[in-house]
Amino acid sequence: MVVGDVTTGTEVLVIGAGPGGYVAAIRAAQEGLDTTLVEKDAYGGACLNRGCIPSKALITGAGLAHEAGNAEFMGVHADPAVDLGKMIEWKDGVVDRLTGGVEKLCKANGVNLVEGTVSFVDETTVRVAHGGDGQGSESIAFEHAVVATGSRPIQIPGFEFSDDHVWSSADALDADAVPDRLGIVGGGYIGMELATTFAKLGADVTVVEMLDDILDPYEDDVKRLVRKRAEELGVTFHFGEGASEWSEGGDGGYLLHTETEDGEASSYPVDKILVAVGRQPVTDGLDLEDAGVETDDRGFIETDDRTRTEVEHIHAVGDVAGDPMLAHAASNEGIVAAEVIAGEPAALDRQAVPAAVFTDPEVGTVGMTEAEAAEAGFTPVVGEMPFNASGRAMTTGHTEGFVRIVADEETGFVLGGQIVGPEASELIAEVALAVEMGATLEDVAATVHTHPTLAEAVMEAAENARGQAIHTLNR
Repeated sequence: MVVGDVTTGTEVLVIGAGPGGYVAAIRAAQEGLDTTLVEKDAYGGACLNRGCIPSKALITGAGLAHEAGNAEFMGVHADPAVDLGKMIEWKDGVVDRLTGGVEKLCKANGVNLVEGTVSFVDETTVRVAHGGDGQGSESIAFEHAVVATGSRPIQIPGFEFSDDHVWSSADALDADAVPDRLGIVGGGYIGMELATTFAKLGADVTVVEMLDDILDPYEDDVKRLVRKRAEELGVTFHFGEGASEWSEGGDGGYLLHTETEDGEASSYPVDKILVAVGRQPVTDGLDLEDAGVETDDRGFIETDDRTRTEVEHIHAVGDVAGDPMLAHAASNEGIVAAEVIAGEPAALDRQAVPAAVFTDPEVGTVGMTEAEAAEAGFTPVVGEMPFNASGRAMTTGHTEGFVRIVADEETGFVLGGQIVGPEASELIAEVALAVEMGATLEDVAATVHTHPTLAEAVMEAAENARGQAIHTLNR
């Protein structure tokens, strides 16, 4: 132990205050356990500070400006001017309120908060290094630990985020100006959300993707609608190409160089390059091996359905534990971890974890696709309701997309759903609830939905699967 090191003890030590960690800490404290939460940076983790919340704020702002400037068909004529600096200031205000709220909630529930960086000494002790000169460190002995250190954007060789013109997703969310030309490496959900956002803000956007389409592994008709809309916004796609390097351009900008698997090279003029090829777990520096916890070849911590690592009293939740790398999944895992530690009969149930992509149109999915249901041994029956047959969708001016429900033909149990269209991220919750509670198509169809609403499309899709749809042709 170093000179001046102080040792304290806690029943539950939570490392990381993101959506998995702070939720685990609060629930553990609610269970009557002495709980300590250590965070090195900002409460709320990447989600609140550099991901989910700030991106949705900018998506909303960009969408509002674009809507106002493209509503002539409704008789609305406007030419909105976007002050990106002011929009970023508003976004930061939203983030500050939420992160401050997380800290207050932790304190109100009796969680002990500690600032610093954690490294394991052994399977029952960590050392916390406090930031700043003269701040020193302390050791914390624990009975149970929850590792919730999250993830960071993956860097690719030659595209270091330290270069001013190479952006991570966090850099893009803090931009003080809209680039005239934005090159995006990666056509996954982060790349596509920011592609549509910056296109609406006026940038010429070029997306390069090694695969042959965007949004792997969503279904083809879902991808097609999102890609078609992005192209309408001016986004240009180049598939089967990987970013190889960048160079300075002759016009004061840069050239994004790409290469196919066959060695065919191309170059695209850009002013900024956003690298969005995925995220990697933050486990470096934790000295997990000193606690007997190993990571896989990608750095993720393997866990069981009770969030336990190979060292039973050490748990891992959220992105650091691998797929699904979703904030709401992390929160669910955090609750399970705390309840398992408290002796509750809790376990993870992955069948009803929804996912959403906040593109234009939005995408929401949960459970099984038709192909997955068939592969699992079910005889799937599928119902759809197109938004172009929805009265409420027509009144919003957004009629692209559909609601699809997948069920078991024999029992009628809802197995999953895919929604692409307006408010898909909100609408998927109804299908997720149906999957979670074991509802049938009849249950969903017989639930009276408010008219006129987008949610009626979920009811109609269920009716369509039963061959009894009223407002769309039965399959």
